[in-house]
Parts: sequence; structure tokens; C-alpha cells
Amino acid sequence: MNRAYYSNPISIFLNSSENEIIGALSSNSEFSDETAQKSAWKEEIIILKNILNGYNGSIYFEYSIPRMGKRIDVLLVIQSVIFILEFKVGEKEFHSYSIDQVWDYALDLKNFHETSHDKLIAPILIATQAKRPYSTISITPQNDQLLIPILSNSESLLNTIQSVLDFCKDDESINIQNWEKGRYQPTPTIIEAAMALYNNHSVANISRSDASAINLSQTSEAVSEIIRYSKEKSEKAICFVTGVPGAGKTLVGLNIATTHINMSDKLYSVFLSGNGPLVKVLIEALARDKVKQIKSITENYKKEKIEILDNDLKKFLKIGSARSVIKSFIQNVHNFRDEGIGDKNKPPVEHVALFDEAQRAWTLEQTAKFMREKKDELNFDKSEPEFLISCLDRHPDWAVVVCLVGGGQEINTGEAGISEWIESLERSFPDWKIYISNKLTDSEYNAKDILEKIKHRSNVEYSDSLHLSVSMRSFRAENVSLLVKQILDLDIENAKLTLKELNDKYPIVITRNLTKAKQWLKSKARGSERYGIVVSSQAQRLKPYAIDVKSPIDPIHWFLDGKEDVRSSYYLEDVATEFHVQGLELDWACVAWDGDFRYSSNGWEQFSFVGSKWNHIHKPERKLYLKNAYRVLLTRARQGMVIVVPSGDIEDPTRNPDYYNSTFEYLKEIGFDVIE
Repeated sequence: MNRAYYSNPISIFLNSSENEIIGALSSNSEFSDETAQKSAWKEEIIILKNILNGYNGSIYFEYSIPRMGKRIDVLLVIQSVIFILEFKVGEKEFHSYSIDQVWDYALDLKNFHETSHDKLIAPILIATQAKRPYSTISITPQNDQLLIPILSNSESLLNTIQSVLDFCKDDESINIQNWEKGRYQPTPTIIEAAMALYNNHSVANISRSDASAINLSQTSEAVSEIIRYSKEKSEKAICFVTGVPGAGKTLVGLNIATTHINMSDKLYSVFLSGNGPLVKVLIEALARDKVKQIKSITENYKKEKIEILDNDLKKFLKIGSARSVIKSFIQNVHNFRDEGIGDKNKPPVEHVALFDEAQRAWTLEQTAKFMREKKDELNFDKSEPEFLISCLDRHPDWAVVVCLVGGGQEINTGEAGISEWIESLERSFPDWKIYISNKLTDSEYNAKDILEKIKHRSNVEYSDSLHLSVSMRSFRAENVSLLVKQILDLDIENAKLTLKELNDKYPIVITRNLTKAKQWLKSKARGSERYGIVVSSQAQRLKPYAIDVKSPIDPIHWFLDGKEDVRSSYYLEDVATEFHVQGLELDWACVAWDGDFRYSSNGWEQFSFVGSKWNHIHKPERKLYLKNAYRVLLTRARQGMVIVVPSGDIEDPTRNPDYYNSTFEYLKEIGFDVIE
């Protein structure tokens, strides 16, 4: 695949006219052909023609970074160096967001382009009219063949490039042909993935393609085939997709929902989640991205020329209307449920409903209580799974429910687990065909016993293709979820072995000092890599460290806003709990560990803070919820994490050092590095 709008050896570039190069760029470009874009290309071409004489290598204009939905202005491969050039034509200042932009491009190549992993990458930001560029050449502290972004103007660019080449003059030159053949194997965040899918990228384009992760595409295709088959045969079916934390279950659902978002499409689908923060963040991220795209299309047009947009695109001129469009195919499951109550006989417009974290759907008791108190439905007699299936069952021909199931993810009172879905099918929907992941029998899904009840049914089919076995969240190490499971299961010997496998790829450190933890986060993150503090919702005695779980955050600002916004995760002031972060992720996380979940000689002990003291938790389901809360917190980071177990305070009986020391010593025994 040709990832650039224009690419050639430097020698051919130098011998081609400006018009030839701009013509090639325009013919391949998705950009507007307006004057501003062509003027920028012309300026870049003139600058590069003046400085590249005498250099051998290749040049690439508008080099695609599909994970980010963006393009590098110019990429150069000369000798042993990959240069990333981000031009700000006419700019006199080096803005921090532009520095982050060129950082991000470099990190993307370093992390996800297989033939760039071990190459020296030099990101250069060129503000063409800046007066005092900063051009020190230095490797990042991570020592991973990536230079700290270099600031240049058009006049100093030649000297900058030569300085970098001198810096690594003894390195072996890059084989251009082999480099171009390198596969791009991105691992996007769920937010990046949603934006890419909504912009018509396929799952294959935005996910890794190595053998260990290829089942993401296979699972997506398996679900799509079930949907197509059900429509063709006029059948009603339910499909259970399982996966380890971060494996891409949500991505599978979003892929199908964004493929069939037009109501005239007979496979029109809706993505549903009871995870309020996830839904809010996805809707806002997609709306902001779409508005930004439309503004970039129209910015060079006068107001009277807005008619260049079709009616569908005009909906995205304002953020409010953009959100409304997105909400048509990404919805809170409770809103979908409430609409189904309004007309008890009318089927929903969608034939396909994809339920994310289906195990978190409500029990009969929780649903009936809510309906009684909030909706004045006094005789409601269905659990949430049974009612949701019944809504799709209203279709006279066909329907498909896809349950995306996470193991060990139940974190709240009234969550039914997967067993209620099976019970509902057996109780009320004997004709529905059932497709089940082979892994649904595993212990973390708590469904083995209930699956025995449907063994008599002839319309049950098990499939390996419906399980996602490899975490995609951490592109640096795939066994993070396994390590967390071993830690929580007190499997200390295997945890030690797993940690040794992770150490070089995925740093995890422990400390007693929150300030040191914050410093560690900031030292690790580069570009716009997102970091933040996550904490259990029961961690009420971290207030002395300015961590207050009762102070609500807005997940939209926390996950989407930039470093300049005090409400964002970057500020390390507001903290997110398991309810805010489930289904979402950070690049680097600080997990603050309170006395609610303590290691002891008898295993884990769970506590809740009531009034002025800690009380033991005895109910099995509440103990499980707290354990799962820490499972969620410890699997949020894509690249590494620091765990803070405070020292406590002997003068404060609610923060007795004994509440914390045993947990810290347990983690230390596993082998985590300690930062003092």
C-alpha cells in the first residue's frame, strides 16, 4: 500500500518541477484543492529543493498515520535516519501542541511500524519564520533511538538535518525497499479506534496483523457473518463474544455499528453500553473530530459556498447537531430500554443491537426497583437482559443481539452477570439461536453451571472465533492482564515469572510517595501520551494526599481535554475511579491503593469506610466487586504504570500503617521495582 500522496527518490524529486509534484499530490489527495493547501505544499517543496541537493534517499509527502487519522507533512529517509518534518508555514512561534504533534508522529512510527522500530527517528518542527530555532540534538531518556523534537526555521533546516546525520554517522544505512515493505501494526485506544472506524477505516487498517492478534478481524467477521446469515434465514439469534481485558470487544461492536449507521441499511445497528462515561466520551470524541474535519473542509470557502457539503455533512457544522447524529448509533443501554417501554409492541428501528459489557446488565430486582421508583412502572417483571431481548424479539422477521462479555468486570450492585442472559433465553425465547464463545465456560465469566441448562437445545453453537485472547490495550506487553489476574488470585510464583517477561517492555514500579509517582508519570510520557491517577471508588482515606473520590469528575474533560485544561487527566489533580475508566484507557497510569483492599496472611481483605472507621465487607458479591475494581484499575495503562501504596500515619487511626504495609510488601515480594 502506498501510504504517501507523493513519494520518490530524492534525486527524482529534485529534478521534478513544482507543478509536477503538486499535480501528483492533488491527484492523490483527499484534501481540498484550495489555494491555501497548494501554497503550503509549494512552500515546502521550495524549501526542500534548496536544501536536499547532494543527499541520497527517499522523500514522502503526506505520509499516512491511520491510527491517528492524520498525515505527516514530509518524511525523509536519508542514510540511517528517518526524518519527520512538520511544517508550520508562515508561523513565527513553536507552539506546545505542535511539538506534541511531531512527537506523536515519531512515536507512532517507533511503536507501530515494524521496520522503524530499531531506526533512529528525528522529529523536526519547522516554523518557517521563527527567529531563534532550538536545534540541540539529543536522544530521549528512554534511549530508544528517538530524538527529542528539534525546532527549526526554514533557514536552519539544512544545518539541522546535517547535524542529525553527523550525530549518527557510523550507523548502518536504511535499506529503502525493505523499510517501505514494513507492516504498519497499530494498537489504537478505543477513542482513536472509534474515530478511525467512523471515518471508514476497517478493523484491519487500525489493528495489528501479527499472528497473536489477528483474531480481532476474525471475530469481527464471525459476528458479521452471524448477522448476515440470520437476516438471510429470517432467524433470531444471540451471540456471546468473550475476551480478556483490552482485547478489543468494544472495537468489534463499534466496527459493526459504524459499518451500518444508515437507517436505510437493512443491517442498521446500534451500539449500546451501560457504561455511562464510555458512551459520553465516545460520543463527544466522534462529534469533536467530525466537526473539526468539516471545518477543515470549509475553512477555505466563503460562507456562500457551504453548499459544497451534502446534507449529511452539514449536520456536523455545529457540535450540538454532531452529537445528535452520533447518538443515533451509540447509545446508553438504559435510554434504549426506556424507549422500548414507551411502546410495548413496536420493534426498535434497529435489527441488530450490540451490548458492550453485557455482564453488567441489571438483575430483575435491580431493574424492577428502578422502574418502580424512577419510571412509575409498578408491575415490571423482567430483568434487563430479558427485556432487551424482548424488544428485538418484536421484529416479525429477524434480529440479532450481540453480547460483548468481559470476565471479572462486574463492579456494581445489581449487575446480573452473564447467567441472567442465559436464564432469559431458556425461560422466554426457546426459538432464538445461540452462538457462544468456547471460553464462556471459563471461571471468570461465572457461566459454566448455567450453560448446563441449555445443553438440551439443538440451536446452540460454540465457536473459537468468538473469543479475543490477546490484550490489544498494551501494545508493549500482552500479558499485563494475566499478571494482574495472578496478583489478585495470590498466585505469587507465577506472578513473579510473568513480571520478568514484562519488565523490559512494560515498566511497572511501586512507591510509597505520591509526588514521586507523579514525577515518574511525567518522565515517561511523551507527546500527547495521556496519563492520570486512577483509584478505587471506596478509597476514602486518601484525602490527605489531595485525592477525594467523592469529588466528581467529568470524564469528557478528563479523557479528551489537553494539558492546558485543569480538568484533564494530565493535571494530576482530579482522579478517576473504576466507574469512570472501565472500557477506556491511559498510556501511563498511577494506581493509588488505599486500605479498602488489603493483603493479609489470610488473603485479600475488603473494607468500606463508613462514618469515621473502616468496616469489614462480608457479602461475597461486594467483596467480588471490590476485587474487580482493582482489576479494572490495574489494567488501564497501555505502556506502564506506577502503583502508590501510601505509608499511612501512625497518628491517624483511619490510616494505620498496618493497613498499607502488608500490601506494599506483597507487591515488593513479587518483584516490582521500588522508587524511593
